[in-house]
Amino acid sequence: MHRVPTFAAVLAAKVGRLAKVKQLHTSVPPPLYTASMFARKIRVEYDNAGTLTPAPIHWIDNFAMRSFTNDQIFDDTLPIADGLIEIGTRVPIDLLHDRLTDWFRRKGYLGATGVLRLTEL
Repeated sequence: MHRVPTFAAVLAAKVGRLAKVKQLHTSVPPPLYTASMFARKIRVEYDNAGTLTPAPIHWIDNFAMRSFTNDQIFDDTLPIADGLIEIGTRVPIDLLHDRLTDWFRRKGYLGATGVLRLTEL
């Protein structure tokens, strides 16, 4: 004959499983975002009448927030401050330079002859 477990027995079993799950999740430290995804710091500067000037963060953020490239590789970009962006290890700097330059020109931030410089720190 099939025995139906009591409510107390079912509840005790669920609480026991939840405690084990909680213990598993709390024993693993949370990953650091800079440890892998945003591992490289890049200085972003443009030529402003002969002087290299940090690109304003809103320029960089505008690029990072738009998915105009349709390229998932740029999901690994994080604007930090004026002239500073963190990128993942999969982001090729040459391609980032080309796409940033193109985007800044489209937005009117950088003139047709303007020069953008990216430097890995």
